[in-house]
Amino acid sequence: MNDFDSILNNISRFIQLGQSETDEFISHLKIVRIKRKQQIVQPDFVCKYRTYVVSGALKAYIIDPEDGQEHVIGLAIDDWWISDFSSYINQKPATFFVEAVEDSIIIQLSFENEQKLYDQIPKFERFFRLHAQRTAAGMQKRMLSSISKTAEERFEELSGRYPKFLLKFPQYVIASYLGITTQFLSRIRNNRSKS
Repeated sequence: MNDFDSILNNISRFIQLGQSETDEFISHLKIVRIKRKQQIVQPDFVCKYRTYVVSGALKAYIIDPEDGQEHVIGLAIDDWWISDFSSYINQKPATFFVEAVEDSIIIQLSFENEQKLYDQIPKFERFFRLHAQRTAAGMQKRMLSSISKTAEERFEELSGRYPKFLLKFPQYVIASYLGITTQFLSRIRNNRSKS
């Protein structure tokens, strides 16, 4: 399998590329292997890349300045995109971390190369617009879920929609993502296994 097959399959769900367009797109990408705990985005530094996960697991999080606690705000596994999109799009300093939870292979597209792509292959504007719309819709759904559903319902929703998250991420990461303690998540999982 070609190193770029997965990202090309991801894109083909939204736009179709000819061979010359595919070659042009690939020329703007870079494959990066990152180690567990390696950060690819840090607060106060401009996020220079849009990142696609070929394999692995990454988390986006903030650190509470009061108590130093980590709050997970985003997760990404194989065939997902992750970044501080506000920093990337506006080329302003990032506000959170993006870190590998396990050794991962990612593909990165720089902001400058994305702008070139829009000129060279205008259909990429459609792809990234559709991607942005889906991301915004997902974030809205998650926000509504966090204020209208119980912790148990949020866990059921997560495990039903994204069962691979439970395999890829440690329990403390899942708990933080759901906005609950690790102990409470353990209780939910124990109750679930008994029923």
